[in-house]
Amino acid sequence: MANVIIQIHGLGNKPPKDLLERWWERAMIEGLKNNNYKTDLPKHEMVYWADILHDKPLNQFEKDKESPYYLDEIYAKPSKELLPENHDTRKKIIGFLNRQLNRIFLNEDFSLNYSFITDSILSNYFTDLETYYKEETTVEAASTTKIKDLIRERLLKVLEKYQKDNIMLIAHSMGSIVAFDVLTFLADQIKIHTLISIGSPLGLPIVVSKIAAEQRQKLNGQSFMITPEGVKNNWYNFSDILDKVALNYELADDFSENKFGVKPVDFLVVNNYEINGVANPHKSYGYLRTPEFSKILNGFILSERLTFKEKLVGRTNKYFKITKLKFSIQKRKVRSWFRRKR
Repeated sequence: MANVIIQIHGLGNKPPKDLLERWWERAMIEGLKNNNYKTDLPKHEMVYWADILHDKPLNQFEKDKESPYYLDEIYAKPSKELLPENHDTRKKIIGFLNRQLNRIFLNEDFSLNYSFITDSILSNYFTDLETYYKEETTVEAASTTKIKDLIRERLLKVLEKYQKDNIMLIAHSMGSIVAFDVLTFLADQIKIHTLISIGSPLGLPIVVSKIAAEQRQKLNGQSFMITPEGVKNNWYNFSDILDKVALNYELADDFSENKFGVKPVDFLVVNNYEINGVANPHKSYGYLRTPEFSKILNGFILSERLTFKEKLVGRTNKYFKITKLKFSIQKRKVRSWFRRKR
């Protein structure tokens, strides 16, 4: 059983698959080297779906800045080291906004209020996500295949290809929504060693409501948010406090533990991507070379080299953690039953 990294990109048009895959690789290698890790990347594959929504990829040689295929954000090393800033005030404001947004837009069952407002936001700012969620959207006029299903199928095929290996799934932006949906609705039996979401909008009310609606339909009425059952070891969520797509960066508050005791572990990081002096704290390349990401990536790579004894100890600790979790859940149920009987 080998280690393999599966990557899925986010919304918007992209450069060609081979170039995007190469740039993701360069970012991860750069992060490992900058943080003095001597490991090499294992086998990795990009799940590319931009071509489903866009007729041609972005072109790094296009000179016309007005062209829809002009690529303004190529891969580039940071021109300077960005030091962490104090964002305590921003954190408090964002925390307050998130609580208010959830209170205003989400009911207790995660159904959505004021959908006309969120639909307008999707239409104006997240057209790819709007297309993904439109039930009537199909590939061609004569086709009955939804674009959402085509995008999910791309990831499902790659997961099935490597289902006998240890999988690290890295999902950026809207790709984290696709990953969550596939792991929840299509591939719940495929084991994922480590799930990593970067710049994820999974905590936004509109996304939560869409997931909950599909869960109620496909999972016997379930509406609560839970970590996909196939994620066995870890779910790490990386956000930059300045990343507007990952406005609700604390996914640990939104998604409960699965049967393995796994739930999101949130990291606030500094995404140092910039091009021509313009920063983009949402860019995948910046996330992939952060020290926090590199540490976890290095740990995953080294896990393939663990001895049988080390693996046995790890599995034993995991077993006791899961057993303790199940006992705690059962204890809460018993207490709840007694309170109802009083």
